Amino acid sequence: MPALVLTSNVKPADLQSFVKEFSKVSAETLSKPGKYISIDFRHNETLSFAGTFDPAFLLVITSLGNVNPSANEKYSAAFFAFLKEKLGVPGDRGYITFSDPGNAFLGHEGTTFATIFGK
Repeated sequence: MPALVLTSNVKPADLQSFVKEFSKVSAETLSKPGKYISIDFRHNETLSFAGTFDPAFLLVITSLGNVNPSANEKYSAAFFAFLKEKLGVPGDRGYITFSDPGNAFLGHEGTTFATIFGK
């Protein structure tokens, strides 16, 4: 169920193509089926990082069961590489926040994943 919220002061030339590609890369990187990936891209021209408006991003990843210290290292490397290639954002111009709220704290289909998964 990964939900990714990407905010950047760089606007891709073709936003829909970028989001589709980011969704595919996210599914592959997080080892989750593409049908569960949710992407929210927010262009914010006033996003500053280190006091400048040079290309930058903030990425928040919410995912159940697979974000943890060792996996996050791998995820971080993959997402930073993708954003450098596609948006031109250097590795020192962004942050990624990883979050696993737990099954009881994420709703879907009028219930929570705790009920869906029986946990």
